[in-house]
Amino acid sequence: MSEFNNLKLDVENEIAVLTISRPAALNALNSETLDELNTALTEIEGRDDIKVVILTGGPDKKDNAFKSFVAGADIAEMVNFTAPEARAFGIRASVPFFKLMNMRQVTIAAVNGFALGGGCEIAMACDIRIASDNAIFGQPECGLGIIPGFGGTQRLARLVGMGRAKEMIFTCDNIDAAEAYRIGLVNKVVAKEELMETAKTMAAKIISKGSYAVSVAKAAINNGYDMDIRNAVEMEANLFGVVNDTHDKKEGMGAFLEKRKADLTDF
Repeated sequence: MSEFNNLKLDVENEIAVLTISRPAALNALNSETLDELNTALTEIEGRDDIKVVILTGGPDKKDNAFKSFVAGADIAEMVNFTAPEARAFGIRASVPFFKLMNMRQVTIAAVNGFALGGGCEIAMACDIRIASDNAIFGQPECGLGIIPGFGGTQRLARLVGMGRAKEMIFTCDNIDAAEAYRIGLVNKVVAKEELMETAKTMAAKIISKGSYAVSVAKAAINNGYDMDIRNAVEMEANLFGVVNDTHDKKEGMGAFLEKRKADLTDF
């Protein structure tokens, strides 16, 4: 793997924990960090020994591990942006964000504190979001005279509905973890001490299933979401056909009929 200034990567038991680490900036996303994320995710996607990625935030400069997931995009970098520079920054972020969304590995955001602006947006790019009970979510951009630029206007509406997304974006009000769970922004809320254990337990459960089948199911969900239902179901049928011609299908169904544990190895 490449070496990074703003990321840390730990791999164990087919789970990669990718930590955004800019302690002095509460893990805010600048251009260097976005480029490093793109490189790291590209390299991870090519590794068969990684089946789930857990994305989280590193501790702040006082070593508080639950202060910030990602506090936003780096305003110090953005303050003097021209219109073309701002557009390029948004496109730059979209590349690793789409990798989180579309890579064959399952991606889990373990949100351990502030997830504001770009932090909320990068969490939404992941497949699943687990929040510590002190997590705070928000899109404060309109209060700065701009709009969300890393997919926030699009992913938030798709996750929580247009009305709630408009309220959060127009008012710039932050919401706590309990409210984020209530509106469907996060999948689960746990005590902060249990956050990583919960994420790793979920990751291990996902890995215990057919990893190739999970990756195909992920593609089916993503690709079919914006299709009309007839074409989406046809696309699903095509992929259903594909997975029925694999080792894991034969092994999984054989093990079921023989009442034994399946050895699912495709990826």
